[in-house]
Amino acid sequence: MIIIPQFSSLTRNNVEGIPLFRASSTVQERIEALLEKQQNYSLSSEEEQELDLYEEIDDYLSFVNRTVRNLYLTQNQSDI
Repeated sequence: MIIIPQFSSLTRNNVEGIPLFRASSTVQERIEALLEKQQNYSLSSEEEQELDLYEEIDDYLSFVNRTVRNLYLTQNQSDI
């Protein structure tokens, strides 16, 4: 069974007034456990797929955070 994180697995923090999205501590702990296992043993195909999904989600979150930050900075520069 592949575990797909739910939206409740995300947290939102404000950094310098900019909302940033991150994986919850539970998801981060799961990723760390998978990475640790990967270093010492082989992951099952389901665990590999799960880790790949987390990597994709991380890429999307990075994109969203960059976009939000750039919009925020652009808006603040035009206000000056």
